Amino acid sequence: MSKINLLPKNVAELIAAGEVVERPASVIKELIENSIDAMASQITIEIQRGGITYIRITDNGIGIEKDDVPTAFLRHATSKISTDSDLESIGTLGFRGEALAAISSVARVKMLTCTADSTEGTHYSIEGGVEQSFEEAGCPKGTTIIIRDIFFNTPARMKFLKKDVSEGNACTSVVERIALSHPEIAFKFIRDGKTTLTTSGDGNLKNCVYSVLGREFTNSLIEVADENGGVRVKGLTCKPVFCKATRNSQFTFLNGRLVRSGTVIAAVEQAYKNSAMVGKFPAFVLYLEIPLDTVDVNVHPAKTEVRFSDEKRIFDSVYVAVKNAITKSDTRPEVKLTEPKFNPFENVTAREYRQQVISVEEKPKYIPEPKIEQKSPVLRSRTNFDFMNSYSIANEKGEKIEVRPTPKTDLEKVVEVESKSESPRLQPIVEDKPQIVLIGEAFSTYIIVQMNDSIFMIDKHAAHERILFNKLKTDQKIEVQALLTPITVKLSSSEYDSLIGNTGLLENGGFEVEDFGNSTVIVRGIPSFLTGEDINSVISEIAEGLIKTGKVSVERQEEIFHTVACRAAIKAGNIISRTEMQSLAEKVLLNKDIMYCPHGRPVAFEIKKRELEKQFGRIQ
Repeated sequence: MSKINLLPKNVAELIAAGEVVERPASVIKELIENSIDAMASQITIEIQRGGITYIRITDNGIGIEKDDVPTAFLRHATSKISTDSDLESIGTLGFRGEALAAISSVARVKMLTCTADSTEGTHYSIEGGVEQSFEEAGCPKGTTIIIRDIFFNTPARMKFLKKDVSEGNACTSVVERIALSHPEIAFKFIRDGKTTLTTSGDGNLKNCVYSVLGREFTNSLIEVADENGGVRVKGLTCKPVFCKATRNSQFTFLNGRLVRSGTVIAAVEQAYKNSAMVGKFPAFVLYLEIPLDTVDVNVHPAKTEVRFSDEKRIFDSVYVAVKNAITKSDTRPEVKLTEPKFNPFENVTAREYRQQVISVEEKPKYIPEPKIEQKSPVLRSRTNFDFMNSYSIANEKGEKIEVRPTPKTDLEKVVEVESKSESPRLQPIVEDKPQIVLIGEAFSTYIIVQMNDSIFMIDKHAAHERILFNKLKTDQKIEVQALLTPITVKLSSSEYDSLIGNTGLLENGGFEVEDFGNSTVIVRGIPSFLTGEDINSVISEIAEGLIKTGKVSVERQEEIFHTVACRAAIKAGNIISRTEMQSLAEKVLLNKDIMYCPHGRPVAFEIKKRELEKQFGRIQ
């Protein structure tokens, strides 16, 4: 029969260390959080070989009194809480008092610390939980901790560490996230002798994000700032067109602590619904400030998971803040053209240019105007020379030749006058609205128009889909087309349940659907603009969408509208008249609510006149 034994102190500490020290990155996290709690404004982190052999954390915080130094390395020794009531409103990052004890039990640790009112500092050394030295020493204000040889006394854990590069990357990730959490602190990260990250510590969030995540990511972000019901939400979130393929670029900070919160993620993604492309996820850096007594941070040993006392209040606050930011800051995507290639003639005079062109192309001394045979009146193309009485060019000998333009024929004059008289009728100018000039259509899919100093390319399917979707959402009553012959649709059991449970929402969407039993429904009416569509596939698609959608009735209603709008919209390749293209373009460009289709694809792209002029070398 086995006997219950009380574990020796060193064995118990090794087990406890596993809750805090999983790898070098977890050591760095705990020590940086201690520096932040010590009110440091500058923190430097240095690692070698992925942090396995060397970690150094230096801060300019308040330091530790000499007599408190040995106590700091004991388990459950902390300055941050003293009674059970303190656990109800924790405002510091660390509070359990386990970090230093756990780290020192599996590594060689040295500490140099000095308080602001001390003339001398303290040097303390501990290895494997055993004190090695404790003495006075000269050192700057603040604290420096050096960690060497993690898991030197626990080979079993050492073998689970990854390669130096992988461990170093994990350390980098931790430093970046903590740097984002405190833009008011200047961070410096040195990896194998090379500085890889510096932040200014000026408190400017965008500057901090730029330093950590780069220019491209920062340029894709818009500002979030709102406060509701005691919950303050601020930070940055991406424009819908810049959503990512994964959730790796989502950062949530609660009262200065990096956390994982399904509530926050769900609220943000719900705010992007109908704006973000399906299958894409918003990127964001959000900071939540809430009363300390409304959140429990003592849920997980790593303190990355939290529990809210009122999840709905958090969800609503985040949703409203992000939704408002998207609505206020969203603009049409603008196409940036690549830099034009070098122009060999940009630095030559007009005369030199003419001589070079004539020399290369071996122009004859005189070029008669070609005769054009035409069966119907065609307006002749005019050059700039038509506006002069005469002009001269130089031949290869440099001699000037005077050439007079051919006078216009009576037919050309008549055509020109008629075209001028018709232009106001063909391109009406609407008062108080910008003039939208239809240029044409590309690939039977993209409408091309000019408005002000920009050219817009409009995806006619995406545009029409969004217009229909908005109409479905705002119309009080959708026109229903009764079917002469009702259609029965056989579904899977899950699809059947999803439809039968939402017949009221289907009715709001213009469908008359009844239960026909045996996983079958009968359709007696459809939205009038779905006439001609395959109703079987439409109903099946709606059923599948309802299965994937949450329980909120608003989401389910919009899912039905999505399907209807997509099916009823003009398809790419469909031929429409110029009048229809003009009307569609005006609806899109004169309505700022039409930016994305319900699935999140952009409706239109803008190319500014300035971008085109750069390409043709007109401007630099």
